Amino acid sequence: MNRISHLFGIRYPIIQGGMAWCSGWRLAAAVSQAGGLGLIGAGSMHPETLREHIRKCRQATSLPFGVNVPLMYPEIDKIMQIIVDEQVQIVFTSAGNPKTWTEYLHDHGIKVAHVVSSSRFAAKCEEAGVDAIVAEGFEAGGHNGREETTTLCLIPAVKRICATPLIAAGGIASGEAILAARCLGADGVQIGTRFALTEESSAHFTFKDRCLRLNEGDTILTLKQLAPTRLVKNDFYRDIEAAEQRGATADEIRELLGRGRAKQGIFEGDIYQGELEIGQIASQIKRLQPVAEVMQELVDDYHNALRRMQDETGL
Repeated sequence: MNRISHLFGIRYPIIQGGMAWCSGWRLAAAVSQAGGLGLIGAGSMHPETLREHIRKCRQATSLPFGVNVPLMYPEIDKIMQIIVDEQVQIVFTSAGNPKTWTEYLHDHGIKVAHVVSSSRFAAKCEEAGVDAIVAEGFEAGGHNGREETTTLCLIPAVKRICATPLIAAGGIASGEAILAARCLGADGVQIGTRFALTEESSAHFTFKDRCLRLNEGDTILTLKQLAPTRLVKNDFYRDIEAAEQRGATADEIRELLGRGRAKQGIFEGDIYQGELEIGQIASQIKRLQPVAEVMQELVDDYHNALRRMQDETGL
């Protein structure tokens, strides 16, 4: 049996990224119902809002789901206590040291995966004893690592040095891409952008509509003085670009960014001055679909691509 499917008790080794402002209980439950692993994104939720989403997700599905927690979250202690109190069985962590919370979560019977952007940090994850590693290339939307390593390069690099079950992320939105990731050594995949642009995603319709109209090259990795972030080139981005070109300091960029910019763009639908975090692969997605349809396409296209490769090689 596939290591990721076995680890999380799911039918397909497909994990839905726990994206801020997109990954509420409706999206997580729909992915889990369709055979993948849905994740609630705690990064955009107050603690009690997270508790509400966990309970609603459990009412909507009896299948496994998890919570994604950025470790830089300001109320991290409260978030982790709610996860324990609500008996969540799976947690994905990111943006921090995996050693900080892995042992605590394991002590409460919770499986832990951690997201990294380099093989060096993947090795630290293995040392910390995580149950799975998510290796994310910089094609991904939102916050990225400073290494700017593509998924195609990152997965074999991590596979070479780590024995822990490996999940590929970044630029994956099709069955063919899942097969490619598997061939590179990944046991499963994490998909963000494709699920962010589904009917069940909590992102604003205007944000989804804008992203479905993107062309190749319409996203860019920027805000590198703060935390490298992939977003859509819009008026806000051009303000950042102009500030950087005139030599703005990190503090000046931070002031220009302000507070709640991602919420303004993704959740409230301000496609001009909001921070529109989305992956490069958005340019290949042209239709708003329900999760069940997306999952079926991913699985069918994976098997079709595998058969095609076998036919062409005569194996």
